[in-house]
Amino acid sequence: MNQKSLRVLELNKIIDLLKKKASSSLGLRYIENLNPSSNFEEVKYMLEETSESQAILIKRGSIGLQGIHDIEAKVKRAQIGASLDPASLIMIADTLRVSRILKNNLSSSDEEDFNYPIIQTLSNSLYAYREIEDKIYTAIVSELEISDNASSTLRDIRRRIVQKNQSIRSKLNSIITSTTYQKYLQDAIISVRGDRFVVPVKSEYRSQVSGIVHDQSSSGATLFIEPMSIVEMNNELRQLRLNEQEEIERILAELSDLVGSVSNDLISNQEILGKLDFAFAKGKLSIQIKGIEPELNKDKYINIKNGRHPLLDNNKVVPNTIYLGRDFHTLVITGPNTGGKTVTIKTVGLFALMNQCGLHIPADYGSSMCVYDNIFADIGDEQSIEQSLSTFSSHMTNIVTILKEVTQDSLVIFDELGAGTDPIEGAALAISVLEDVNMAGAKCIATTHYSELKNYALTKPGVENAAVEFDIETLSPTYRLLIGVPGKSNAFEISRKLGLSDYVITRAKEFINTDNLELEDILQNVEKNRIKAVEEREEAEKLKLEIETLKQEYDQKLEKLTTQRDKLIEQAKSEAFRITRQAKEEVDNIIKELRILEEERASKEKNRKIEELRKELTNSMGSLQPTVKSMIVPKVATKEIKNLKTGDEVKVITLNQNGSVVSVDEKKKEAVVQIGIMKMTLPYKSLQKSKKDVKTTVTKSTRNIIKSKSGSIRSEVDLRGLNLEEAIMEVEKYLDDAYVAGLETATIIHGIGTGVLKAGLQDILRRNKHVKSQRPGQYGEGGAGVTIVKFK
Repeated sequence: MNQKSLRVLELNKIIDLLKKKASSSLGLRYIENLNPSSNFEEVKYMLEETSESQAILIKRGSIGLQGIHDIEAKVKRAQIGASLDPASLIMIADTLRVSRILKNNLSSSDEEDFNYPIIQTLSNSLYAYREIEDKIYTAIVSELEISDNASSTLRDIRRRIVQKNQSIRSKLNSIITSTTYQKYLQDAIISVRGDRFVVPVKSEYRSQVSGIVHDQSSSGATLFIEPMSIVEMNNELRQLRLNEQEEIERILAELSDLVGSVSNDLISNQEILGKLDFAFAKGKLSIQIKGIEPELNKDKYINIKNGRHPLLDNNKVVPNTIYLGRDFHTLVITGPNTGGKTVTIKTVGLFALMNQCGLHIPADYGSSMCVYDNIFADIGDEQSIEQSLSTFSSHMTNIVTILKEVTQDSLVIFDELGAGTDPIEGAALAISVLEDVNMAGAKCIATTHYSELKNYALTKPGVENAAVEFDIETLSPTYRLLIGVPGKSNAFEISRKLGLSDYVITRAKEFINTDNLELEDILQNVEKNRIKAVEEREEAEKLKLEIETLKQEYDQKLEKLTTQRDKLIEQAKSEAFRITRQAKEEVDNIIKELRILEEERASKEKNRKIEELRKELTNSMGSLQPTVKSMIVPKVATKEIKNLKTGDEVKVITLNQNGSVVSVDEKKKEAVVQIGIMKMTLPYKSLQKSKKDVKTTVTKSTRNIIKSKSGSIRSEVDLRGLNLEEAIMEVEKYLDDAYVAGLETATIIHGIGTGVLKAGLQDILRRNKHVKSQRPGQYGEGGAGVTIVKFK
């Protein structure tokens, strides 16, 4: 890749932003070696890696990369048998901890959608040694301190050191507080010289205090003497401290051996952690610049949608849509100075470099980029006094190099092509350079002020004009790029706004070719009309979308109101039906009591009339029952059931029945539901998950009914003289009342007769839900003329 292009397109500033996102020197190492790649598959892999790290950071917020250290040199020392210091071991333990946490945090999870193959392949390759990590943390408190818990031997030695210190101090305290020695001492204090406990003695009393002199004051008036009575104790303390140091060295050697035994794995971890740090640094930068992964194509075209230069303030930069390589391969951008031409071409070049570095670009989704074998850029003034190069010469030197190296897979960017020399010659030279790049088959973007290049772009196939917009009213650029129309320098308009006389401007126009001015004015008007048409179309589409949204909302509200109305009507009918049914039961009770009172005098005719009254009452309830349509026409739930599985209890809205799920078909959104002995295949929309049964409460009126029935019901019912239909109605009512009253057995008197009544009643009894069993009457119970029923 052309190194000068990397510099003038300011890729180094993007690299500097990326460095700030790294968490360790390991990641920085990869960032410093980052260069654009010309390999399509490699670029695709790097972009996907950036996308995965960006997605993980957005989902998890943080992944815990803090604590990574460069431990390769330390691990290699342990590998050859060297003993590491506490600080090095702590760094190794920290790195092991980060490796373990990353391995766990980035592993696949069944509870959430977490599938990132590139990052997870790296994290799964990390080695975790929790035992070594724990041993180091247990043994070492800090870079300078070994813990008492490192070994039982070290704990015992330190305990004995404390005890020996206390013994020596106690002995010395008795010396400095005794009346015998007080007059010999300069001060009644205990001091330490060279790890030996001493007392300050006046020099004139040296012969009075037996002991070893370790030091004296600067004036010579005080001698620091170790009394002979504690010499041996000091020797023992010294030995304990030597033992402590030996034990510490043994512990460090043991921990270093553990590190050395897994040195290759730790070095492998080092490389993987660096790659992960680098990947997540790219992800962090992508989030900062609001970047996206562009679609990668092999057709050598770019389509940048609302691209924003990453080094400009995101809140102020004007986004631009730029495309090149399909309908045209060369784009000539014209317009006034400070209009944003250079920023536009730098954005294209920098996006191409970032893309080939595997970095996201700050643009909208749907943007597409390709992979170039080289990116050339001639931007800025690089005149050199030492080399006697003018502005024109420096540009031409660079252009000569570009034309020698350009290929059909290259991108070439020219800023102010042909500037710095005679305008006529410069324009001709610029057209010739563009022609040469065109013949090479490369893609090219160039900025210019020359009208000849505008005309060249209008007449040459594969070459397109573009302009940076300028607001004449405010005399300021809008920084918007308009592809398809040449730009104007607007010198006359700007001069008029600044106060230049009209006659001067009119005279100036006489000296230039008016045909070019008229053509530019026509093209400008066409472009303005086109922009206005686009804006009006966008506004129409916006209004259409709003109308469709409102219509959808009103349709939903209407459907909801209709459903609520039907539901309220059904509820009202059900409530009325319940009240009437309760009244019917009370009437039945009254009729039953009348029959009991007039049983001896009742005739078939009277019973028949009573039954007719009952039927009339039943028929009067018919209009209050829920409609057949509401019971038969399929209903659907307002919300489709989700996460249905075998064994779930559901309510079939169509039938208003509860059932159990036997099997489910997620593709068809259907389930096989068993309702009693019947199985049905039903859509999810006709099902609701059953709610937990609400504890049934017995009302006062219900208790009164049960009490009245239990007090008035008899243990037998006489059906003699009734036909089969009348007997069935009578016995069913009796069985309900007897069951509610809590009878255990009952006698059904049907007589012998022809046997038709008996046979029909036995069939009814066999199917009744309250009857547990039935048997013929025995001797003394009525014999064959009765049937004994036992309730459940």
